[in-house]
Amino acid sequence: MQGTPQPRSTGSSMQMQRNKQSGDDIWKNRTDKISAELFALTYGSLVAQLVKDYEEYSEVNTQLDKMGYNIGGRLIEDFIAKSGLTKCGSFADTADTISKVGFKMFLGITPAISNWSADGKEFSLIFDENPLTEFVELPDEAVRELWYSNILCGVLRGALEMVLLQVECTFVSDVLRGDDSTEIRVKLVRVLDEEVPASDE
Repeated sequence: MQGTPQPRSTGSSMQMQRNKQSGDDIWKNRTDKISAELFALTYGSLVAQLVKDYEEYSEVNTQLDKMGYNIGGRLIEDFIAKSGLTKCGSFADTADTISKVGFKMFLGITPAISNWSADGKEFSLIFDENPLTEFVELPDEAVRELWYSNILCGVLRGALEMVLLQVECTFVSDVLRGDDSTEIRVKLVRVLDEEVPASDE
């Protein structure tokens, strides 16, 4: 977005290029892959079952977020092991790593980072493609309430909390709802304190 202030990153454009290269390398060489069609259909079956179980789309959104949160808490270990990345120097570096390494590693996509807030604590991930939504068309009654891919917000929250970043993640728009783009807004709430383990004495 033109004119939107971009936060200064302690990393250089060289670090951002390394993130992109790392994400591409991991996707090509170190990630087990399944059929995109199978993945999309399996996820679709999960969402359909939740709709049957909960009936209210708002509750389906909540359940998808909870599932994603639990998955994110587990994926971060795999992410760190495969990527070899250590602590990010800033929230801008974290955003770049999420986009170019995390999404590439697990879904084979690289969403664009956009719409930074003036204080550098919020950004948007803009998706040109979303493997979860292949072959999906929402029924009319679901278009206004269901965030079909809400599991992604939970994954981001769960993974980032494991690296001591409490964030809020929400869908702003989704092409499945007739919007022009699919956008997730990520807001840094606070940096969590690392818990010191209790003494053995």
